[in-house]
Amino acid sequence: MHKVAKSSILSVMRGDTKVVPELCARFHHASELIGRRWTGAIIFVLLRSRCRFATLREAIPDITDRMLSERLQELEDEGIVERTVIPETPVRVEYALTKKGRELSTAFEAIGAWAHKWS
Repeated sequence: MHKVAKSSILSVMRGDTKVVPELCARFHHASELIGRRWTGAIIFVLLRSRCRFATLREAIPDITDRMLSERLQELEDEGIVERTVIPETPVRVEYALTKKGRELSTAFEAIGAWAHKWS
């Protein structure tokens, strides 16, 4: 159901013709997170397979170690990526999407289809 702000309803009732649509805060947060540079590429790669840091770096051209580390931390903080430490010698760290992250697959498939059609 579409939610209309009280101010929009009052505007229409007064006869004002200009109705300003409201931006959904949740949508805005999600699009800003996923739209951040490199984040989409990281999720795209992780949708295909869990990866070690070096594998992600190799798969994403031009990303720096620092930027990859920052983006992975942001995605982990958001509950989209999980970091697993495998206690071997040497210690291995793998990154994978959480259930929340895997739920993005439909959106990424739609973006991929759009990109193939229009790019």
